[in-house]
Amino acid sequence: MKHLTREELEAGLESVRQAPRDGGRLAMIVRRPAVDAREVLDEGALDPAGGLVGDTWAARGSSRTVDGSSHPDMQLTLINVRLVQLVAQTKERWPLSGDQLFVDLDLSPGNLPAGTRLGVGSAVIEITPQPHTGCRKFVDRFGLEAMKFVNSPAGRQMSLRGIYARVVQPGTARVGDRVSKLTPTSVEHVA
Repeated sequence: MKHLTREELEAGLESVRQAPRDGGRLAMIVRRPAVDAREVLDEGALDPAGGLVGDTWAARGSSRTVDGSSHPDMQLTLINVRLVQLVAQTKERWPLSGDQLFVDLDLSPGNLPAGTRLGVGSAVIEITPQPHTGCRKFVDRFGLEAMKFVNSPAGRQMSLRGIYARVVQPGTARVGDRVSKLTPTSVEHVA
């Protein structure tokens, strides 16, 4: 697959900017049962202890923790579905991004600052402050220009590479579910 040029990526940015600020949609769920393995799910259980049930987040560990254990603020990754469609070019390639929840939602920190809670199906997740910048695999799969694009000042301002979250209320998420910002009082009523 040919990787897009910077000009081609810039041309697709307007679509990403049009993502809803609230009341978006869950477009895909991807579980990572092993390194480089992907399972596209119609629904997934979200759990405060393990994130997306069956995903290897807990076993993977993190270079951002002192002891190398999994980072509690990096339990889930969300990516804007409009961005992943742009860089991946086909839906079959979306899972290669390595993210778990593909949402049609504005992920910018201006819209979803750390601490914001989202209802996803019957689950509640909370945006964490950990920066998501991508890795070598992102470059291999989508190209160096795509990595530079998502990590550019404008890309970071829009959280184009995605954001991290953690599960605060267990539940089930299904493709097509609404993804909505919650107020503290609405969190109790999600179930």
